[in-house]
Order: sequence, then structure tokens, then C-alpha cells
Amino acid sequence: MSSLQLDDFSDLIERPDAGVRRDAEARRERQTVPPGALGRLDELGEWLAAAQSAVPVRPVERPKAVLFAGDHGVAGLGVSARPAGSAAELVREILEGARPVSVLARRLGVPVRVVDMALDCDPGSLPEDVVRHRVRRGSGRIDIEDALTPEEAEAAFRAGMAVADEEADSGTDLVVLGDVSVGGTTAAGVLIAALCGTDASVVTGRGGVAIDDLAWMRKCAAIRDALRRARPVLGDQLQLLATVGGADLAAITGFLLQSAVRKLPVVLDGVVVAACALVGQRVAFRAPDWWLAAHVSGEPGQAKALDRMALEPLLDHGVRVGEGAGGLLALPLVQAAAALAAELPEDPAKTDEPQAAAAE
Repeated sequence: MSSLQLDDFSDLIERPDAGVRRDAEARRERQTVPPGALGRLDELGEWLAAAQSAVPVRPVERPKAVLFAGDHGVAGLGVSARPAGSAAELVREILEGARPVSVLARRLGVPVRVVDMALDCDPGSLPEDVVRHRVRRGSGRIDIEDALTPEEAEAAFRAGMAVADEEADSGTDLVVLGDVSVGGTTAAGVLIAALCGTDASVVTGRGGVAIDDLAWMRKCAAIRDALRRARPVLGDQLQLLATVGGADLAAITGFLLQSAVRKLPVVLDGVVVAACALVGQRVAFRAPDWWLAAHVSGEPGQAKALDRMALEPLLDHGVRVGEGAGGLLALPLVQAAAALAAELPEDPAKTDEPQAAAAE
């Protein structure tokens, strides 16, 4: 019997401060540039002020990219353009600075943290700080077997919570959240189809490295078969993650929920993170108020999940690579919104209006 009570998150997670948001909106109306002239940057600045409970909003000075990594047994069916069990190669390239997320992180001055949850490799081949939260080597083939045991699902979920606490305690003020996986988009498609009540074909995408038509059909069939296994456990989100998710997905879900508890804003990268966010919304309906959708990844499942959570992506540049790259591209936009909200001067005439009204 699990000692983890997911229902507690509904009580622990509060919405960003609505009173502070109203104060931020009032300040924006007094600034010299007319409200609305900066488009979504106005909304972003006000959201960030509410999340920080601060007017004027503080600059985002200590962001971090956090990437959860894992291999998925379903990749053995040929549903990915990458070989099954090869996610560790991507992790090594990230650590060596050779992936898009690494280049963007260097340019933006953002540290990257990779957390191995279920890579199919010898843990001794990666740094200790990467592998210390690992739950198992690879996740089960979800079309015919559970991804995890219930105990492994809880351990992975708790690991994600622990990473969120570590980041909040260290002073990280915003997280760009991504995944490094092979087969992860298939598991994500199953979760989204199950939670949105749709068919496999509606959520089956081509992946970061686009697959051909035959691979797409194999992927669609795998999602269909896993979906049959997912539907009976829809009422238990932890069991759902154990049945058709994976250690990395369970950890991402735990991270998202605990970040909301800790009032740590999170920028969501691609379809895998969106699927976990959808699970998190089922656990605690206020949690999505702490998350931003970074970009349109081109995955139909991501669009479905974000629509269900009423999250509108910030960017649409056709970036499909995953690994947090699209999330990092959105970061300067969030930082710009914070700077504009805090630094644009107020119009003296508008500032005097409330005082004149009070005098009358």
C-alpha cells in the first residue's frame, strides 16, 4: 500500500496571488506605454508578478534547465527514429555540450541539470550527480506489460519531488523542464489519449527526429494497445504512470506538482512534459496556474494536452528536437516581460489620477 497521498496536493497547491496580479495590472495601466501595446508580454509580466507575489516583478536571474532522462521498452517496436536504449548517448552529448539545449544554455547562461531515472546503460558510465535518483534500467514495454512496479512508480514520483525541493531550496527562480528519452513520446501519447478520451491516431506524432509512415503505424498500434491497458486505471494517477508511463514521466509529474507547492514557476517544453502536466492537473486542478507552455512542438498530443489545460504556447518556430531546447528559446521572452513590467516608467499624469480622485 502506497504511503504517497496524491490528494494532498489539492490542499497544498495554491493559485498565484490574485491580489498581487491585480496590483501588477494596475501598475501596468499607469506606465507610459499603453496597456496592450506589448501583447502577451503584459500578461507574462503580470503572471510572473503573481507567481513571485511581488510588484514590481523581480527579474528572472537564476533559471535552470532540468531534464529527466529514461529509455522506454516500447522503443523496441521501432516506434522511434533512434535505436531502442540509446537515450544515454543523448545525455552524454548534452553533458559534453554538443546538443542544441547545450548550445542555447551556454548562450543564455543557464545551468543544465540532467536526472537519469531509467536510462538503459551502466550507471557507472555517467556522473554520480546524474544517476543518483535512478529507479531502474529502462521502463517496461507498455503495450504488453507495466512500465513500472507500483513501488518503482512511487520512488520515481518522490525523486521528482525531491529534485523540485532541491531546486527551490537552492534559489532557482524558474525552471525550464524537458525530457531526454527514446520511446517517451509513445508513452506520452498513451497518457494524453487516455486522459482526453481520444483514439490513438489523434495523438500519434512523428517524434523529434521524424519517423516514416510505417514507423508511425507501428507507433499508433503501440499506443492503441497500451491505451487498452490504461483505461482501467484512469482513476489512480500513480497507477496510470506505473502502467503506461515510465520512471522519467513519473518523476516529471512529481516535479511539476511539488514545484507548484513550492511556488516555483515552470516552463513546459514538449509533448512528454505536457503529458505529465496533464496527469498533474488531474491530481491538483490549480497546478497548471504555475506553468507556462513554451512552444508548439508539432506533436498532436501536445496540442491536445495544452488545450485541455488552457495553456497557450509562447512560440511556434517548428522546433521538434525536444530536450528542453524549445523551452530555453522561450526563456528570453519571459525575462523580457519581467524587465518591461519592472522598468518601464509610470506616467506622472496617470499616477496623479487616483490621488486627485481621492481628494475629491
